[in-house]
Amino acid sequence: MSRTEISTLGEFGLIEHLTKDIKINNPSTLKGVGDDCAVVEASGKQMVVTTDLLLEGVHFDLTYVPLKHLGYKSAIVNISDVYAMNAKPTQMVVSLGVSKRFCVEDLEQFYDGLKLACLTHGVDLVGGDTTSSLTGLTISITCMGMVEPGKAVYRSGAKDTDLVCVSGDLGAAYMGLQLLEREKTVFQSQQGKEGKGIADFNPDFAGKEYLLERQLKPEARGDIIEKLNDAGVCPTSMIDVSDGLSSELLHICKQSGVGCVVYEERIPIDYQTSMQAEQFNINPTTCALNGGEDYELLFTVSLSDYEKVRDLEGIHIIGRIQKEAYGCVLATGDGSEYPLTAQGWNHLS
Repeated sequence: MSRTEISTLGEFGLIEHLTKDIKINNPSTLKGVGDDCAVVEASGKQMVVTTDLLLEGVHFDLTYVPLKHLGYKSAIVNISDVYAMNAKPTQMVVSLGVSKRFCVEDLEQFYDGLKLACLTHGVDLVGGDTTSSLTGLTISITCMGMVEPGKAVYRSGAKDTDLVCVSGDLGAAYMGLQLLEREKTVFQSQQGKEGKGIADFNPDFAGKEYLLERQLKPEARGDIIEKLNDAGVCPTSMIDVSDGLSSELLHICKQSGVGCVVYEERIPIDYQTSMQAEQFNINPTTCALNGGEDYELLFTVSLSDYEKVRDLEGIHIIGRIQKEAYGCVLATGDGSEYPLTAQGWNHLS
């Protein structure tokens, strides 16, 4: 593959090169890439805005994360936040800090993943910025979305007797990360031995595809928002599971001024996750509670909506909201209760 040095294009030439084929799909996008600001028409709706900063060596490791996957995931983590507000994602701006280690073709791969995520979820890429970096790759993404007035869902709306629900399954992304880290360690230990190089290394990922996909190419659950809307259900509170089920549920409970009970046997865990956790001598429930990066939706609904949500595919009722005085607990199959603690990902620890 050919290599084009970024310096041959310059900042504005690079932006033009990466964004020249981006098409505008939403009528609310009045002005996209090419000016000082993107212009968005609210059209009588409410706009939601979220942003994420991703740093090489902190949030991702390019030893095992392909750039196309990184672009896709970088977009998805922001799109997921918009869905967690019960909103439809519509526009995105992307800023990159890039070292001389990267070439134009590298960034093309990143943008291929980014544009695929935007296309999949109907998002317009409307601008951004690039600058040089001395510390590796830095990614800053801001995503905007629209929601009907009165339909935005916050973390603060959970009430006593509400049902606690989650989409999909939990813990798979964490186990995918453990697999990647294990193989990275094996690779590093073999480097330089008997003349072996990266071309001689064959990671042991057979049968683990689901776990790797959950880590490298997560999906934002816009389909769940559609299902709830079609069923006539508006969550009372909602958040996406980025830092672990325990941490996210504690956010909801703290901001809503309530407690909760989560039933261990109801937490959805995929078979591959359970098997891999056992191989690593990790409790699967621990992976689900504290692993993070699943990007499933955690939400509460009124008890009166039980009949509407119990049979919706991909949605699991895992507990209930209770009065704050009773605390936030995990109930196990033997009738014991343990306090929920926030042991998930902490960016500043």
